[in-house]
Amino acid sequence: MTEGSSDNDDCCGMHRTAIADTPLSPQRVQLIRQAFRLEWLTVGWMVVEAVVALWAGWLAGSVTLWAFGLDSVIELVSAGVLIWRLTVELRHGRAFPEQVEHHAARIAGGLLFALAAWIVVAAGWSLWTRHAQAFSLPGLVMAVLAMPVMYLLARRKLAIAAALGSPAMRADAVESITCGWLSAVVVLAFLADLATGAWWVDAAASLGVLWFVVREARAAWSGRDCCDD
Repeated sequence: MTEGSSDNDDCCGMHRTAIADTPLSPQRVQLIRQAFRLEWLTVGWMVVEAVVALWAGWLAGSVTLWAFGLDSVIELVSAGVLIWRLTVELRHGRAFPEQVEHHAARIAGGLLFALAAWIVVAAGWSLWTRHAQAFSLPGLVMAVLAMPVMYLLARRKLAIAAALGSPAMRADAVESITCGWLSAVVVLAFLADLATGAWWVDAAASLGVLWFVVREARAAWSGRDCCDD
């Protein structure tokens, strides 16, 4: 390496360090703190939701409840990723490493892809074996409560994601939306099962949100901007 090249590298490194150390504006710090509060609220709610949904799903043999519970676990992981991403920005300033945002969005997208794959396998197995779910009152109550909670969390997360310009937070908000849709599917599946007694309702209902999960997983994986259509 030439001396001129070394000097240029040192100069560029000092420039990147100076940018990285640029302090955040008070408005952006406030947005990040709001995002932190939303993510910790998500963590608290998802712990309860995952435990109840997975327990109820196991007792009832319900694919939709298991998908609902696994989505809650995925959203717990996603919230942890977002907390890491927000912490990095607070420490390194506005020009925090872009790789952090990229990795956070990729992780969120990968989690959504994993959920989609699980739904396909579980629903396929249920249809192949003609497996029917049993009614679960705890599962139904949790799903009913989750709908307004997820709506409010997702709406606020989307607003903050747009303000921060964060695809990773948008992906996390989409997972909240997906959880809300899954909770609605759980409710509809139980009501349809009670009304018709059809054995295939549970599996068919679990496939009802698959298109949405896959679409948003692709968007998160590709790093599409939160303001894109």
